[in-house]
Amino acid sequence: MKIHVVNPNTTASMTRAIAEVARATARPGTEIVASNPARGPASIQGYYDVAACLPGLMAEAARYPDIDALVVACFDDTGVDALRAMLDVPVIGIGEAAYHAASLISARFSVVTTLPRSVPGLEANLTRYGLMARCVSVRASDVPVLEVEGGGRDAERLITGQVKRAIDEDMADCIILGCAGMSELRSRLSRRFDLPVIDGIGCAVGFMETLVSTGLRTSKAGAYAAPFVAERV
Repeated sequence: MKIHVVNPNTTASMTRAIAEVARATARPGTEIVASNPARGPASIQGYYDVAACLPGLMAEAARYPDIDALVVACFDDTGVDALRAMLDVPVIGIGEAAYHAASLISARFSVVTTLPRSVPGLEANLTRYGLMARCVSVRASDVPVLEVEGGGRDAERLITGQVKRAIDEDMADCIILGCAGMSELRSRLSRRFDLPVIDGIGCAVGFMETLVSTGLRTSKAGAYAAPFVAERV
C-alpha cells in the first residue's frame, strides 16, 4: 500500500524528519511518500497558521492521486475534515491518531505541546473527539515549532520539564508529544519516565495500514460527501 504523509507547513527539514519516523514505523511493503506545500507558513502555531496553510495543503494532497491513505502530519489535525470530503481514501491527522492510541493504553493522558497559543485548539479537538475526559492536561513547553524541530538541549529541557510536571502534578500515566517535531524525543522520554510516550506519526501510519488492509474507506454518505459544485445562474 502507498501512504502519503503530508506536512502542512513549508519546512522541508521537518518533512524529512517526519518521513523517517513514518518509514521506521511502517510495515514491510508499505510505501511512504512524504511532501509539503511550496507555499504557506513555515510552522503551524495556532488558528492563524492553520487557516493560512489550507490552500497549500489541499493542493499538495491533490498532487498524489494514486495513494491508499493520507496522513496529515500536523498535531492540530489541520484540514482533515476537508480532505476527507475531497478524497475517497482514509485520512487521519496525527493528533487524532495519538489521542485514540492513548485512550487504548492508559486511563489518564497528558499532551505536551509547543506554545500556549496552540493549547485552545488542541483542547477543542479533544472535546470534539469525545476524549477530553481522559486528558488530564494540555501543557505548553513554550518552545516554538522550529526550535523543537531544530533540536538542542534547551528545547529538550523545557519539554522534559513539562512531561515531569504532567506526571507529578496531573497524575498522567501516558504522555502525548503534541508536535510532529518532537518525535525524536519519544524513546528517550519513555525510558526516563518509564511510561508510554506517544508520537502521533507512527500511530497514524499504523491506523492507516489497518484501515486499508481491512478495506475500509471514508464514508461518503453524509458530512464527507464529495464537494458540491454549484452551477452559476
